[in-house]
Amino acid sequence: MNTPTPTAPQPLAGLRVVEFTHMVMGPTCGMVLADLGAEVVKVEPIGGEGTRTLMGAGAGFFPMFNRNKKSIEIDLHSEAGAEVARRLAASADVVVENFKPGTMAKYGLDYASLSAANPRVIYVSHKGFLPGPYEHRTALDEVVQMMGGLAYMTGRPGDPLRAGTSVNDIMGGLFGAIGALGALIQRGITGRGMEVQSALYENNTFLMGQHMLQYAMTGKHPAPMPARESPWAIYDVFTVKDGEQIFLAAVSDAQWRTFCEALDLPDLLAEPALATNNQRVAERPRLLAALRERLAHRPAAELAERMERAGLPFAPIRKPADLLDDPHLLATGALADVELPDGAKAGQSVKTTLFPITLDGMRLPVRLQPPKRGAHSQELLRSLGYDDAGMEALRRSAAVA
Repeated sequence: MNTPTPTAPQPLAGLRVVEFTHMVMGPTCGMVLADLGAEVVKVEPIGGEGTRTLMGAGAGFFPMFNRNKKSIEIDLHSEAGAEVARRLAASADVVVENFKPGTMAKYGLDYASLSAANPRVIYVSHKGFLPGPYEHRTALDEVVQMMGGLAYMTGRPGDPLRAGTSVNDIMGGLFGAIGALGALIQRGITGRGMEVQSALYENNTFLMGQHMLQYAMTGKHPAPMPARESPWAIYDVFTVKDGEQIFLAAVSDAQWRTFCEALDLPDLLAEPALATNNQRVAERPRLLAALRERLAHRPAAELAERMERAGLPFAPIRKPADLLDDPHLLATGALADVELPDGAKAGQSVKTTLFPITLDGMRLPVRLQPPKRGAHSQELLRSLGYDDAGMEALRRSAAVA
């Protein structure tokens, strides 16, 4: 008797999500809900969303954040297209958007309009800023990182630097999804939906909360991370043999003893001036200089093996591409194949990262490939009651593609 292959849970199966999104924040919210099993319909303009053709640092946006979704192309500027979009939104449990304030209202797709017809709808709005003095400013991840303290904390003193990934866009989408899940639970109790708002600037401020509290408690402005006052002496990157780099740490007195034993440093362990963590912090410049000299000719692989065997924190310094061959990610099913929908490599299979949780011990898989533009237009129009003649009329008027 064959044992059926277990399938990952889909707790949101049966829910329809319609997203009017672009770039990263809104699509991230939709991706989370899609990975959790919802039917997510991505409404794209005629010709497809602009991230399909981005190059450079934006080349991975569309295939990363639009898996497990269906695509329909609608011209919202035409009355016929806007009517299709309104009918589609009326069929949704959740509507997701991330356009400038006022944009959705122009097409009757704002929360007030949709909830008047469907009080059960949950409307997740992603913006640069929550309603207030800044709400009409145009925001980017860079903008809020600069004004929200993250670039200051990341760069060296006097050299603000954005983080190396779209942290606010991605986390803003995650917070939008969390709000949607909470609203779904509340709807199950009251029968009514609600509006959820998430924003880049407020997300960035949340990330800065620990440093704001650090200032409130100490009265001292937190130094940028490269110049911070470390609470531990051994907590740094070391350049070792052949120019390789490795991060090593020892964050307690017990770990310090183990560190010295694992790396054959008995003389440092015997120094009374290095006996406690606070003493080592006071001696940190001298201690780090001594360690850099002693470790400079030792292979990174050897140091990593010794640190791992001793149960100490360490990390090789790697590039994003190195993660594609990471044995832990491969063994745990953290990477999955997706088919690129656009560009010169359209149709090729590449690895992507899955949502970083398990449900019932299983990762949430790629059920639908990132869609080609308008791939599900006919299917979705039929679900809204359009017959062949109606669909043909929409296509002839270029309201839908």
